[in-house]
Amino acid sequence: MTEDRTWMQGTDERAPSADLHPEVAHPARVYDVWLGGKDNFASDRAVAEQLATMTPHVVNAARANRAFLGRAVRTVSALGVSQFLDIGTGIPAAGNTHEVAQRADASARVAYVDNDPIVLTHARALMSGSGHGATTVTQADLRDPEAILAAPGVRDLLDFSRPVALMLVAVLHFIGGDQDPQGIVKRLLEALPGGSYLILTHGTGDTLPQDLAQRAEQSYDQAAAHLHLRPRQEVERFFGGGELLEPGLVLAPFWRPDGPLAADAERLGIYAGVARY
Repeated sequence: MTEDRTWMQGTDERAPSADLHPEVAHPARVYDVWLGGKDNFASDRAVAEQLATMTPHVVNAARANRAFLGRAVRTVSALGVSQFLDIGTGIPAAGNTHEVAQRADASARVAYVDNDPIVLTHARALMSGSGHGATTVTQADLRDPEAILAAPGVRDLLDFSRPVALMLVAVLHFIGGDQDPQGIVKRLLEALPGGSYLILTHGTGDTLPQDLAQRAEQSYDQAAAHLHLRPRQEVERFFGGGELLEPGLVLAPFWRPDGPLAADAERLGIYAGVARY
């Protein structure tokens, strides 16, 4: 275990790839558009605008997802967890995991993992400043859990003899069924000790007419990752043998809201849940 300090290293200590492929939309950058960010390209904006036109509630769903992240991190922090493995973190925006966790506990450790070079570039620039504690940024892919668990930025920062909060927020819906998403989550959870948590959100077509859900998925056909909306029953399976905290698996705005719900809360197609293992 290392001493408390800020880490800024990627998998195998290599710098992120400079090949950003700006002509191909990437989910992290599309999400950045919906959150009002500026770290995106024309290809990302085209997909974001297409989806927003098709399903006007998608922007509010993205914001509800971000708000859930903050509430979930605060919840598990209050339960004594001070280590976070955030996979598919996305481009830095207000309310990042380390900001929330280290506000609750200055000694909290946060290992970020993402496969988009632009995410790594911006995250590392953010980490080079002051005002944060022990945080790493690693370039790796959720589809290779063994590489994530072996990465220096994860292995050297997190103490796997103590509880860890595994965060899979708005990322599993970019893993197709043929890539064994259930097996990926199971492998990551197997590496965590008892008392750990899974914080998860996942897009769904349950709030949309079937034809519109299919069109929403098709809008990602030319993107770097395809969209796979799943019904509630399939999303719930990701939690395996975990004990879901109240209120269980619900649409993101309904998970322990800390303010009034938006008028379209029931139409925001993203499930959210937190489970203890």
